[in-house]
Parts: sequence; structure tokens; C-alpha cells
Amino acid sequence: MKTTTLIVGCGDIGIALGKRLIEAGQRVIGARRQPHKLEGSGIEGVMIDLSDPATLGALPEADIVVYAVAADRFDEGAYRAAYPDGLTAVLNELEGRTQQPKWVLFVSSASVYGQQEGEQVDEQSPAEPSGFSGILMHQAEQVLLKHQFPGSVVRFSGIYGPGREGLIRQVSEGRIAPATPVMYSNRIHRDDCAGVLAHLIEVALKDEPLKPIYLGTDSEPSPLHDVMAWIAAQLKVEATEIMQSPLRRRASKRCSNALLLESGYEFRYPTFREGYAQVLREGGFLPAGKR
Repeated sequence: MKTTTLIVGCGDIGIALGKRLIEAGQRVIGARRQPHKLEGSGIEGVMIDLSDPATLGALPEADIVVYAVAADRFDEGAYRAAYPDGLTAVLNELEGRTQQPKWVLFVSSASVYGQQEGEQVDEQSPAEPSGFSGILMHQAEQVLLKHQFPGSVVRFSGIYGPGREGLIRQVSEGRIAPATPVMYSNRIHRDDCAGVLAHLIEVALKDEPLKPIYLGTDSEPSPLHDVMAWIAAQLKVEATEIMQSPLRRRASKRCSNALLLESGYEFRYPTFREGYAQVLREGGFLPAGKR
């Protein structure tokens, strides 16, 4: 029998993950409000709407469950519905099934950390968010970690990649973050998000121990100014307009991926240079001679 993985909230990251798992011989089912968007991916689609509990009966039994829902918009109500309430509803629905998940993964965010002064943070650092997004994400983490199902939380830092090119566009318009005060930023390429989840699923299926929390981020937290200056050099543009209060919702911290590396994961894009080089090349941003 094939291993079945259910991806709840099968969007950009879920589709990238699903394709990897299918290549590895798994059956993958993606649950979302518009399952027709999974056509051609090889992922079987089912329609659910977290705002309509009656639709959750369509969720199939699965060996692995990945909860990768994205909030509809950046407000407190949407975050509450997508994260603590949505995850609770899905886990409650799956509790009544004959087949129980072998492992559940919850896609969380580094926004649960409240550090703002460039501190290094890891899985043991206190999660004391101040904004509603981090607070509600942390509440959802606790829903899983206190549940009877075995599971792990994966806290991704800033995700970039195809279709997530905001920083590149800012630089191309001549804008750049100030060099001082230093504002550390952390990121992970979309393909490494999928890779991390696939890796943890593989570990779980081998019955090897998993930690309750992993911090998914690349190997080089960097000042935002340095990242944007590097992008400007690749684009051959002069970024002179200093951004005011760049990314004001994000705190300055340095996220460590040591635990993830210790688990055996190897990054496809270990730093922003490799990752943004791929996005610049594939997205057609580079001058013709450099593609």
C-alpha cells in the first residue's frame, strides 16, 4: 500500500511538496477550497472550506497530515480562523477516523519570536510574540503540540521564490533598506520549504524520532541592506532611495537552522545568494547576458 499524505491548505508550498512526494512513490491528496487548481499536478483534490464545518467530512484518512493553510488576509479574524480554529477543527475531524495519522506537521512561522535586537534564536528560545499574527500562530502550535496525535511544528522564516519576488521588485525600483541601524532578516526558498517538509515526512515514516519544533530557515541570517545590495548588483541597478521603516512588522533576529541540519536536511539554497540567483534567472529579471 502506498503511503498517503494529506495536505490541508494545498497552495504554493503544498503543491511543491506534493510533487516531491509523488516522485517518491506516495499518494498525495490536497484539500483546499478550489481543488481544480491542483489539476495537472498529480495531486488528488478534495474541496474543504474551514469556515464551513460540514465540508470537513470530505477529509480522507491519511498516514501523514500536513497543515499548510494560509490566512485569507492580514487581520486578526482571518488569522484566528486559519490557524488555531482551523487546525482544531481539522484535528477534531480526524480524531473520529478508523485510521489515525502517523504524524502531523503544522506549517508555522518565525513570527512567533518577539526578539528585536538581532539576537540569535532557535527552537529553545522563548516565543513571546507581540503582534496578533504571531500570537495566533503560537496558539495554533500549542493546539498540535498538546494534541493526542504525534506531530511537529515547522517555523519557517521569510519565504521567497517564484511568485514571491517583492524584494527584487523593490530593488529594481531603486529602493533599498538602510545600512544602519542593522536590521537582520531571515529567509528560506520555497523549494527548501517543500524539501524540509518532505525530509521530515521521510524521517517520520522511518519511525525515527522527530523533535516537536523545527526552525526552517537558511544558513545565513543577514542584514536586509546586504541582501538588497547584492540583488542590486546582480540587476545592475543603483538603489539609492532609502526605504522608511522597512518591513516594519518584522523584528530583527538571527534564526538558527542547526537542529534541522542535525536531522540530516541538506539545503538546495543554503544562502540568499543561491536562492535569489535562481529567482532572478528563472523570473527573467537579469540582463540578457547574465541569464
